[in-house]
Amino acid sequence: MTAVQNPDTRYTEAAIEADQDVPAVHIWRDFEATPGQLVRAHTDPELFAQWVGPDSLTTRIDQWDCRTLGSYRYVSERDGEEYAFRGTFPFVGEDKIVQTFTWEGMPDAIALETMTFEDLGDGRTRMHGFSLCDSFEGRDGMLSSGMEVGVHEGYAKLDRMLADGVLADGAA
Repeated sequence: MTAVQNPDTRYTEAAIEADQDVPAVHIWRDFEATPGQLVRAHTDPELFAQWVGPDSLTTRIDQWDCRTLGSYRYVSERDGEEYAFRGTFPFVGEDKIVQTFTWEGMPDAIALETMTFEDLGDGRTRMHGFSLCDSFEGRDGMLSSGMEVGVHEGYAKLDRMLADGVLADGAA
């Protein structure tokens, strides 16, 4: 893979990069949070619905079983239009989540996503998302779909939740 992170770089904004060797997308982002807080933000359905996606969307969780071999479905809505997403969780661990991801508008385009959460040792955690798509065309479609706006706005919402203490370690 050609996409290699620079260990000296701080990712205060999401770095989104297409892999040149395989049909995949890398996303790196540093957060002022523990790995546990970020895993919780990705695995707790109520928290996930609060930050995922662009500001213009609201999200409801239809089904959520975030555990190894579990599955999910959520729907994002804007101006009466709905966009449904579904997938499975092949693995959920303390610092890593593996999931499949499908937009129901293109049910044959299934991505395999791995998110790792690396403790940087200074009260910050680096999240690395790796989305392996079924083809280069599928990857390029994902990149041109507006996902970049959703990623940046979603992570800004997650930053605000962290700053407000919503994800404080031990919080319910």
